[in-house]
Amino acid sequence: MTSGLGRGTGHRFGSGWISGVLAVTCGALGYGGVLCLLFPDWLTTPSARALYPMDLVRFLIYVMLVIGFGLGALSVVLRRRKVLGFTGIALATAGTLLGGSSAELGPVRGTTAVGLDWFLLNLFVLALLFVPVERVIPRLPEQPIFRPGWTTDLMHFAMSHLMVQVTVVLTMLPAALFFRWATQPWLQDAVAAQPLPLQFAEIVLVADFSQYWVHRAFHRVPWLWALHAIHHSSQSLDWLAGSRLHVIDIVVTRGLSFVPLYVLGFAAPAIYAYLVFVSFLAVFIHANVRIDVRPLDWMLVTPRFHHWHHAAHPEAVDKNFAVHLPWIDRLFGTAYLPPRRWPDAYGIAGHPVPEGYWRQLAWPFLAERTAGQPRTRSDVGS
Repeated sequence: MTSGLGRGTGHRFGSGWISGVLAVTCGALGYGGVLCLLFPDWLTTPSARALYPMDLVRFLIYVMLVIGFGLGALSVVLRRRKVLGFTGIALATAGTLLGGSSAELGPVRGTTAVGLDWFLLNLFVLALLFVPVERVIPRLPEQPIFRPGWTTDLMHFAMSHLMVQVTVVLTMLPAALFFRWATQPWLQDAVAAQPLPLQFAEIVLVADFSQYWVHRAFHRVPWLWALHAIHHSSQSLDWLAGSRLHVIDIVVTRGLSFVPLYVLGFAAPAIYAYLVFVSFLAVFIHANVRIDVRPLDWMLVTPRFHHWHHAAHPEAVDKNFAVHLPWIDRLFGTAYLPPRRWPDAYGIAGHPVPEGYWRQLAWPFLAERTAGQPRTRSDVGS
């Protein structure tokens, strides 16, 4: 019998597996938080350092270390295999020995090398928000939290957040290098002078129009599809599944989508507000949630709309490219949203993409990838 949290008898409730996984997660969050306190110069993002409420941060580190140790001890008692429990205990103990939540802040002299703080903060906030929501209003109640492929998706999530500064630089570089000639100071001043809510709405429209065509190209051009197929390889959708993206896919999509925003010269606060919005919406539309918002079906992308984009149904292949505004798909004839229906299955026919972060990173460049496998999304549905 499969529980709602694990799969198989080794993962059932009361086996110590759930407490062990949570112990490792909490212990790692606490330990990572301590490292960020000790080595902010290397492990934290410069733009965020001054914004952190340190009293709250230290309290959360303390809570994570205590929970990691406590759940680790519980897992050791309950589980025959003690690896998870002892790992959680070891992480919590190591964090405590390094100073715990009282560790002194290290010196800040330059810029960071790794965005460990960004990864820890996002993992904590998103898991805290979406895991309970997926349990309360699930699209598939039988789908466990730790479903097949979750470790691969967690690795994608970790790497994309740890490399946040690299991807940000690569995102902005094409616009600054190749489109500086297109900028007009009078236009940028006029755009930036508009009310911020109006700028936010314009950014959503401009960005999604750009992303629509970039996204569509990733489905139509074979070598781009080889990269984007990684995202569509997941056979289960939840809040973590949206992180399954090849790093080149991330950089190209964000870089091209940023070009019109750069040329038009939107104010920084409006762009930041959009980045927060798109970060949460991207997670939400992949989530394992059932929400009936039919009045919004053609105004804002919903989980049901985007789930059909991932569907393993021939009639849904190469549909629903918009990320925010589904009427763009309707305008260009690529919308598919059957009334009240959800997909029966997700992924790519034949499952050509392997599991594992590093294997997926290399897969688009391997010659044998094309042997007997479809090259485009259209072929997959035939």
